[in-house]
Amino acid sequence: MEVYFDNSATTRCYEAVKDIVVKTMMEDFGNPSAMHRKGVEAENYVKQAAQTLAKILKVNEKEILFTSGGTESNNLALIGGTMANKRSGNHIITTSVEHAAVGQPAAFLQEQGFEVTFLPVDERGVVKLEALKEALRPDTILVSTMYVNNEVGAVMPVEEIAALVHEKSPKALYHVDAIQGFGKYRIYPKKSGIDLMSVSAHKIHGPKGVGFLYISEKAKVQPLILGGGQQGGMRSGTDNVPGIAGLGVAAEMIYSDFDEKIGHLYALKERMAAGLETMEDVVINGMPLREGAPQILSVSFLGIRSEVLLHTLEDKGIYISAGSACSSHKRKASGTLTSMGLSAGQKESTVRISFSEENTFEEVDYCLEVLKETVPMLRRYARR
Repeated sequence: MEVYFDNSATTRCYEAVKDIVVKTMMEDFGNPSAMHRKGVEAENYVKQAAQTLAKILKVNEKEILFTSGGTESNNLALIGGTMANKRSGNHIITTSVEHAAVGQPAAFLQEQGFEVTFLPVDERGVVKLEALKEALRPDTILVSTMYVNNEVGAVMPVEEIAALVHEKSPKALYHVDAIQGFGKYRIYPKKSGIDLMSVSAHKIHGPKGVGFLYISEKAKVQPLILGGGQQGGMRSGTDNVPGIAGLGVAAEMIYSDFDEKIGHLYALKERMAAGLETMEDVVINGMPLREGAPQILSVSFLGIRSEVLLHTLEDKGIYISAGSACSSHKRKASGTLTSMGLSAGQKESTVRISFSEENTFEEVDYCLEVLKETVPMLRRYARR
């Protein structure tokens, strides 16, 4: 039996996504900038995807900017947003638990002379609002937080953050990295006070290498990629029509029967947690199950290194991750788990189990069966 529980790293494409990607590669393959019929056909796919996303978010189509994915969207939001507004101030705020695609641009901006404040989080992984209140200043020009933490599934109080930002630092843009949140929550940027928002297709059963940045029509952002002037000059380069078309289909599909899908994710998570809680020296990290994101479960199997457990499960056809997939090659200590105050032993033994709508209770039960069989054995080896 093969069980894929690493859906926060990437998801399998929907069949309909695969079909439209193939169609736009093999049949409707024109360049959307071309003026002939083939070009117009290709451009229509891009327009359709923008319409779909705008409808889901209740925003205007022109506020959707297609990118190569979450990392580019985050870089454009932070660097482009800061550079466009540097005359208004020199101060940026983010958190200590952001993905590297936000943390690294923030560090880059620090090197360029901007002042960056990294906010602490509580033991659940949620940003401390009091620290944000203290950090906000008249010269703050950008605040960036995630919607859902990619390692532990902590959900940030986005609307409260937005209200504080706009009240205390009216010149500041509020950016939300919604890469783990889009498709799991109904997000309405205008209602929530979000100025910039990053999304990636491959987290919602779309293709890899494509995403978008929502840019409020009131927000000023400086382009980072210059050239042919595509997308109103905000991001030059021939549009990735197959990727964009696939993203549009994936977004439409993930938000259909939405409540049913989210209910299924929580049911999978709760069944897994209930089974894990019967095991010795197993700790579930982060927020209470129903308060955290529906798809992510962070678990510490005390006394077992996460990589050892990961490869043991892999041998049984079960795929999970040791922390966040994007940082697992480096295996530095997790910034999120450190910020939450976990001990060194707990951090070393933490894995992430992440679900999708395609997972089943049978898969959860098989995983629990394997864990109950292998964890005591691994602990015996570790003690030798």
